[in-house]
Amino acid sequence: MTADAAPAPMAPVPYRVTGRRAETADTVTLTLEPVGVSIAEPLPGQFTMMYAFGIGEVPISVSRIGPGRVREQTVRAVGAVTRAVCATKPGQVVGLRGPFGVGWGLESARGRDLVIAAGGIGMAPLRPVVLRALSEREAFGRITVLIGARTPADLLFTDELDVWRARGARVEVTVDRPAPGWSGHVGLITALVGSVDADPVRAAAFVCGPEVMMRVTAEALIGLGMPAVDVRVSLERNMRCGLGWCGHCQLGPLLICRDGPVVPYGHAVPLMTVREL
Repeated sequence: MTADAAPAPMAPVPYRVTGRRAETADTVTLTLEPVGVSIAEPLPGQFTMMYAFGIGEVPISVSRIGPGRVREQTVRAVGAVTRAVCATKPGQVVGLRGPFGVGWGLESARGRDLVIAAGGIGMAPLRPVVLRALSEREAFGRITVLIGARTPADLLFTDELDVWRARGARVEVTVDRPAPGWSGHVGLITALVGSVDADPVRAAAFVCGPEVMMRVTAEALIGLGMPAVDVRVSLERNMRCGLGWCGHCQLGPLLICRDGPVVPYGHAVPLMTVREL
């Protein structure tokens, strides 16, 4: 296969780990560069199927895009495959397929205020939105980033938050359980919604985290006057093929790997509230 050939959709493409950064006790960010052929450049919000050779593959959010063919993916160790991926070291090789799914649609939000709300690992797929918006700062209105985590030790990308503030974003952080020395907000992320610096009728919101967090945050934003269609959430289900072929990620009428993971909240809410789904 030449460097210009398109990879088969079910064939993992080798990527070398060129950097590894521990974010929390169970989460790492890997910097990846293609060994030869590369997959297409993802959009913010898309994911790849990441393969630990000899073990299996899992869907992983892209947490930074570029420059060039370099990308970062942030992985939390919650099972055999993700533990193996998290344990990789620079020089080792993993496989990638994709990118898959529907992105956040940031381009459609140009000229609007942005509200970016993340809970826990949900900051990973939202980080490219923040970075892209700040790199094109004049293309967007006010930018508010709301971040929630269980404890200060569970926060991701903490070394970047002041940089985001310096580049024009309003960043507010809250934790469920403070630690000694913590002087920030304590409580649910919904408590931060009142600090959103945005015109609700001309804003776009991107929300990612546990489903209950997305639901209450979206409802709080809608309570400020934002139309449900302008609040986008990222759903997570058991994705295996990434192409909508196997049906494992079906959620009502949606195949999350194909029709999501990002969907307008108005489409998601009737599905998120049905326990059987």
